[in-house]
Amino acid sequence: MKAIQYNEHGPPEVMRYVDLPDPVAGPGQILVRLEAASVTPFDWKLRAGHLQNHFTLPMPSVPGRDGGGTVVSVGEATGEFSIGDRVVIMAGALAQGGYAEMIAVDENHAVEIPERLSTTEAVALTNAGLSTWIAVTTAEVKSGDKVLVHSGAGAVGGLLIQLCHHLGAKVSTTCRSQNRDYVLGLGADRAIAYDEGDFSELLQDQDIVFDLMGGAVHDKSYRVLKKGGHLVWLVADPIVDRGEEFDVRVTRAVVTDDRSVLQSMMDLAAAGLLKPQVARTMPLSQAAEAHRLLEQGAISRGRIVLTM
Repeated sequence: MKAIQYNEHGPPEVMRYVDLPDPVAGPGQILVRLEAASVTPFDWKLRAGHLQNHFTLPMPSVPGRDGGGTVVSVGEATGEFSIGDRVVIMAGALAQGGYAEMIAVDENHAVEIPERLSTTEAVALTNAGLSTWIAVTTAEVKSGDKVLVHSGAGAVGGLLIQLCHHLGAKVSTTCRSQNRDYVLGLGADRAIAYDEGDFSELLQDQDIVFDLMGGAVHDKSYRVLKKGGHLVWLVADPIVDRGEEFDVRVTRAVVTDDRSVLQSMMDLAAAGLLKPQVARTMPLSQAAEAHRLLEQGAISRGRIVLTM
């Protein structure tokens, strides 16, 4: 099979388009012929070596946190999936990733793709959807809450807008001015262009802030929360927890490969309540360029999806 692999941490150029042996489904596993895999910020940060304090990668490594395709073989002691089923898969951080034409995964790391979604759409919803659902349940969003979503035009931010809107929250979001209409179309009630103004001077009394940025954005976010509000953050630039100073809760949303969470997001998409966001598709052989674009901040309006 064709795959992307690297032998050391470094710039995008360390990734190579190579031939590897086809994997085999072991007991409790399914073998999936992949058609697509999303490119996540975690992928490039892991490749670049920024997360070495948290993860020790086995080398050589095939990147990718998810993928989607068709089941072509099932191992012993499996019973949920059959050959020909369309599925999305969650690939462990320290196992073979989705940047490959085939992957063997435990069947409890797979979810069937709804009929109304293409494989590319389902993949765009997989890793981003896990982050979104876990963040929203961590924040305990409810109808009537005033919620600020940072980076609303991104893959996770866009899903956060949609899910919070679906739950009845009043959603504000930050984005580039060129993405204002896009995020309003996702369900945001207010869009604040960070290249035109400072959100911390325009908002107040928010119940919840979702911080996907860290750094200075995190620091300013305390000012817009009401007393007793909740600042929920995902892994980003370093933060300083000032919750006690501002009398707010500060919680990290810990994202794990939870099949029930992924199923919930697929069910919402199947019902037409969430729309997956695909920024662009690129062939697997161009994975290095996809990483380069993501690192440069050149991608918004969803995920880059690699196609096989």
